[in-house]
Amino acid sequence: MNNRIHSAALEPEPSSAVRTPSPVAAAVAGILAGAIVLGVGHLVAAFFAPDASPVYVIGATVVDTTPHAVQEWAIREFGSGDKVVLFLAMTVVMTVAAAVAGLLDRRHRYGSVLLAVAGLAVMWAAVRRPDATIGWALPTLIGVVAGICALRLLLNRAPGVQDDTELSRRRFLRLAATAGAVAAGSAALGHWIGDRLRDVAADRAGFTVPSPATPAPAVPEGTQLPIGGITDFVTSNTTFYRVDTALRLPALTSDDWRLRIHGMVARPIEYTFTDLRRRSAIARMITLTCVSNEVGGDLAGNALWTGYPLAELLAEAGPASGADMVLSRSTDGFTASTPLGALTDGRDALLAVGMNGAPLPVAHGYPARLVVPGLYGYVSATKWVVELEVTRFDAAQAYWTRRGWAERAPVKTASRIDVPRHRATLPAGQIVVAGVAWAQHAGIDLVEVQVDDQPWQPATLATEYSTDTWRQWFWPWQAAPGDHTLRVRATDRTGYRQTDQRTPPFPDGATGWHSRTITVR
Repeated sequence: MNNRIHSAALEPEPSSAVRTPSPVAAAVAGILAGAIVLGVGHLVAAFFAPDASPVYVIGATVVDTTPHAVQEWAIREFGSGDKVVLFLAMTVVMTVAAAVAGLLDRRHRYGSVLLAVAGLAVMWAAVRRPDATIGWALPTLIGVVAGICALRLLLNRAPGVQDDTELSRRRFLRLAATAGAVAAGSAALGHWIGDRLRDVAADRAGFTVPSPATPAPAVPEGTQLPIGGITDFVTSNTTFYRVDTALRLPALTSDDWRLRIHGMVARPIEYTFTDLRRRSAIARMITLTCVSNEVGGDLAGNALWTGYPLAELLAEAGPASGADMVLSRSTDGFTASTPLGALTDGRDALLAVGMNGAPLPVAHGYPARLVVPGLYGYVSATKWVVELEVTRFDAAQAYWTRRGWAERAPVKTASRIDVPRHRATLPAGQIVVAGVAWAQHAGIDLVEVQVDDQPWQPATLATEYSTDTWRQWFWPWQAAPGDHTLRVRATDRTGYRQTDQRTPPFPDGATGWHSRTITVR
């Protein structure tokens, strides 16, 4: 009897002593561990290279590898909000992946291995970013170590399948709340430190737009038509379209800014704002257009730009006779390839530092950007520009041309109906059809409107400001009851008339007539 009792005392605990966290607790632990990876990584990156944050590295890699058809869809559907949609989609995917990591770590440490492998992939992507150093891997490395430690700690304290008690749940929730606070606090502190170390808002507030030696001509009477709903002739800074690859607005102060001109030049040269302020500035009204603009789209805007003629800056460097392209580079690594001739042929190509009388908004390139009339933005409108390399098209490629877009991208003649709105229901009688048309660096000569399949009718053009800006137009229509389709086409000053053939923006800009369907009662 005593032997049996002694033997029983020496027997091992039943298998219930091996704790297995509940699935819900494991998923929560994985999500919190993933958040700590990103939060801690963001904090570390704030001290030396904000773009090395794992959040931005992942986002930039997604942007770089997304097929152009998907990118065009996102821009078409969400416009300037495409980056918000990207971050929301990334949040969903990363949350699910982190939850899976937590579930995989319930019995084995496969989840920790998954976090480590994902971290290695992000570190590899980080060091391959433009202008990156090996140090760009450090934020993700530290973040992954912190995340794995958090995952193990949370799972060790998580309520198990066999011992899911009120006390164990309460203890886990306290620990989970602490982990969530660490993740959120790290991200917020990283953002705060980044802003304080690179206070671009304060720098911009103290920036004075140079008074132009040759101001832009005043907008003449008749340029802005008194028609409700028509696009304003001048686009405000707050409503001007924004399409770029920057997931984080570059933080570059005017004191830190430099513009380096090099490559196939006789004299490499570097400009600071101190150098620029000794030069004469000019102001010009110029319309910009994004190549992603669909027929009838709103990715176009017209503003008053103040800056310095690029032709003069390039002339001081002395481009070589064999050069035919300027590869401009943004501080975030984005590049654009502009025909050298478009910068030196007499058009108002600018190194712009002011927009509508104010310093450039940070989202539009503060402290300096390129503005070149007549070319789509992806080959001419580099924001946060810091480098101009004089080279050749057969020797270098830019960001978008490496992805299949056209090397040279003159803006195509386009026209758009602003009023009446699509699918509007209006009373019979006189209806004003109005909108804008543009043919930058060529000028609009004629706009015509068609109702259903009736003959084309010439519209009345607003006063022309210049060939480098868009032009408003209107046409009074005596509308009869029924469903009607309105179409518009423009003819530019070279004699080119818009084609009815619809083509997508890729690879060199959309074509086709804009149309709207309305009902008249």
